[in-house]
Amino acid sequence: MKYNEPLSHYTFTKTGGPADYLAFPTSEVQLQQLIDLANAYDLPVTTLGNSSNLIIKDGGLRGLVIILLKMNTIKVVDQQIIAQAGAKLIDVTKVASKAGLSGLEFAAGIPGSVGGAAFMNAGAYGGEVAEVITEIQEILPQGQLLTVQGSQLDFSYRHSVVQDNHGSVTKVIFNLHHGDSAIIQSKMDKLNALRQSKQPLEYPSCGSVFKRPTGHFTGPLIIKAGLQGKIIGGAQVSMKHAGFIINLGNATASDYLALIHLIQTTVQQKFGVALETEVRIIGEDQ
Repeated sequence: MKYNEPLSHYTFTKTGGPADYLAFPTSEVQLQQLIDLANAYDLPVTTLGNSSNLIIKDGGLRGLVIILLKMNTIKVVDQQIIAQAGAKLIDVTKVASKAGLSGLEFAAGIPGSVGGAAFMNAGAYGGEVAEVITEIQEILPQGQLLTVQGSQLDFSYRHSVVQDNHGSVTKVIFNLHHGDSAIIQSKMDKLNALRQSKQPLEYPSCGSVFKRPTGHFTGPLIIKAGLQGKIIGGAQVSMKHAGFIINLGNATASDYLALIHLIQTTVQQKFGVALETEVRIIGEDQ
């Protein structure tokens, strides 16, 4: 357990204020114990994974923050992969490739955790985890263990039932199909090369900032609005991909939020398009 710990040490943006209490469970039992303990002391609980598509405000998070990255086992059973929530999705795709299991190629470069991917129905290059997740386990805020299957997962664009019931995902089951390892790996390599060429992976960022608006592409809208390269504080609209905001080295969460607001306001005024954030924004203002 850490106290008053800066969350900038754990987020992909390298920004974010402190957590009152921060814990790293290594098992579902420990996670359950932490949630029960927080409830006993009436502490709010925030569960995080790889903190990749996330902005934590500069005031940080009150109560108990739980980072699940030490809950990271991955197991193959026939054509299923069973992964704990803290396992990195990239690692799951590597296991799938070695096992000759196809269906997760699109996710080869997505940096989030398994739990985070289920939480937001992560996707890329025409695929979404909704297509391959058949079951999740989660602990609800009051400590009940829940298994959710099939259509009850309520997947839609960047949405799942976990956002509605506010649970902490503990385990995810992916149902894939058998294929040729070499072909699977080749497709993953091609998508990773494409990602490398088009995204500013050399800088800290929160990934894709905005959801894709119906009938439009976010990057071109931001470019037409004249905002590519725009800097506020230490945050910049990426010159490599205008849908990304990068940390030039000294950005704060407030810089990110100010730039997001400027983009939303400008695009709305110029084109009448409302940009909705894909990145999850949590925490308190400083």
